[in-house]
Amino acid sequence: MALEAPSLLITDDDTGFREALREAFQPRGFRTLLAGDGEEALRIVRTAEVHVVLLDMYMPKLTGLETLRLVKEFKALLPCILMSGELDPAIVEQARREQAFSVLAKPVSLSTLTGAVCRALERTYNWRG
Repeated sequence: MALEAPSLLITDDDTGFREALREAFQPRGFRTLLAGDGEEALRIVRTAEVHVVLLDMYMPKLTGLETLRLVKEFKALLPCILMSGELDPAIVEQARREQAFSVLAKPVSLSTLTGAVCRALERTYNWRG
């Protein structure tokens, strides 16, 4: 599958963090979609073309893990990357069981995050950015 401009859904209740990631990924050729909570992320995944989902763990309405589980029910192959400022082994294990592509600790460096997104695109879509 040839991806001209891969789409990245950035899901985080921190508006500043979402906007900072948009500003980091758009110049790299990504089409970015933003969601402030898990419910909004689910609506976007159902209605828009999304290639990778970034999920914050702790958000109102649905946690990142709950959102991940629901996304996988109808888009099983969509790579989801979970991020959390409070990573513990139980969260990491649960994320792996829910088939998260990757689990990253916040604060996360831009190079670590872009590396995870690019690996997800390479493995899922044979994308070469």
